[in-house]
Amino acid sequence: MSLDSITNSVDKAVSDFVEPIATKLGEIVFYSVPVGGTELPLIVTWLVVAGLVFSAWFGLVQIRKFRLAVDVVRGKYDEKGSDGEVNHFQALTAAVSGTVGLGNIAGVAVAVSIGGPGATFWMVLCGLLGMATKFVEVTLGVKYREVHPDGTVSGGPMHYLPKGLTERFGRNGKVLGRVLAVLASAMILFFGLFGGNLFQVNQSYAQLVSVAGGEDGALGSSAGALFFGLLIAAVVGIVLLGGIRSIATVTSRLVPSMAAMYIVACLIVILANISAVPDAIGSIFEGAFNPEGVAGGILGALIIGFKRAAFSNEAGLGSAPIAHSAVKTKHPASEGLVALLEPFIDTVVVCTMTALTIVIASPDSWTKARTDESIGGVTITSDAFETVLPWFPYILTIAVMLFAVSTVLTWGYYCLKAWTYLFGRSKVSELSFKVVYTLFAVAGALLTLQTLIDLADAVLFSLAVINIIGLYLLAPIVKRELNNFLEYIRSRKAGAPDSSGGADEDKDPVTTTV
Repeated sequence: MSLDSITNSVDKAVSDFVEPIATKLGEIVFYSVPVGGTELPLIVTWLVVAGLVFSAWFGLVQIRKFRLAVDVVRGKYDEKGSDGEVNHFQALTAAVSGTVGLGNIAGVAVAVSIGGPGATFWMVLCGLLGMATKFVEVTLGVKYREVHPDGTVSGGPMHYLPKGLTERFGRNGKVLGRVLAVLASAMILFFGLFGGNLFQVNQSYAQLVSVAGGEDGALGSSAGALFFGLLIAAVVGIVLLGGIRSIATVTSRLVPSMAAMYIVACLIVILANISAVPDAIGSIFEGAFNPEGVAGGILGALIIGFKRAAFSNEAGLGSAPIAHSAVKTKHPASEGLVALLEPFIDTVVVCTMTALTIVIASPDSWTKARTDESIGGVTITSDAFETVLPWFPYILTIAVMLFAVSTVLTWGYYCLKAWTYLFGRSKVSELSFKVVYTLFAVAGALLTLQTLIDLADAVLFSLAVINIIGLYLLAPIVKRELNNFLEYIRSRKAGAPDSSGGADEDKDPVTTTV
């Protein structure tokens, strides 16, 4: 029996078993209601409303404290002797690597095809709102993290939900928190194995095959798929063995490089079509409020834009606090501010650059996709770049590979923390997980398992329901932490000695209002 026949059999068997479960859970989690001629997924409303509430609660912290967030990333307010494993910049790049991926390349293309250019406007707005949600959940992640005797750190919803709810509501909160923590861990682990690992490897392999001669090329065979899977698994396994410090070292170099490469390519296409820029920007704003050919009109464009942004930056899902919790700091809100840059980079910058490139280049595939023809999102984005850079599909393949590898690495860390919360932190437990995770990377090159991936999406977004309820209940604690950090900044700027015994000479004023 050939390897192809084995994998096909496995795909079919898993699909037949899981499909009914995936379909039912998907119907519940992504339940949609008809609004103005289109369908509105309630989970998207849940995420967007959270962004609105937290933006109001914290006085548009994502705008007022944006410059301060950048200063913290630069290390301006670092404190020596702080618990943690990585610096602010490394924590940010590790978390960004988990969100910036194929969704920014393919998902955005689908959004501007279905929702028109106007979807870009709503995508940016949703990204800005998500910055506030990310600030809240990451501040809690650092506040209630667990620092182990060996100096390593564990954080995330499985820690801040039980500890925070116990602190606020006593015994009743403790029981509820423990139940939610177990559910959160299981959801993160399940999604990480299939969505954060297997799917990423599968899609990057498909893109590589497409530029390497297709199924008749050297990598198109099952042997080529196995080789690719083993190669990715080896890279992931080696980096995972080093923990978050190793992951952060890789992502702190990989994320800025791949983001810069991708954005430069976008700028080349935009500059080559500079005369079309005013019309493209005009079509984005006009399409946001008066879209043509979009089901549901303005609501249709809004829903598509919000959906793409919510799915891309993962604000409110509880995943990013796991990476951010490893930061070296004594003030939880400092990393909360750093984290609000994450949706800005992921959605406001990278997603918007992709959308602008497609709208400005207007490749034939995008035009056809807008008339209901089924065309893959990666194809549309690739064609947009190819209008100016004929060789860009090869560069896009490299970008997809880098995005995929960084996502697999970060989700490997997320899964490890969920695994150890459920099964303990022994060396045997951790090694067992790393073996399982690397085997899933191999499987990603061989198996599609689309129904399991669909199920994983539904599982992760169901976590958002649990997580955001917790964020609402714990928001007063976040406000207190923000005030504490702003007071610390004020004292530093006034010349008071910092925790390392030095003094900050920067005397710029800083507001302490919230």
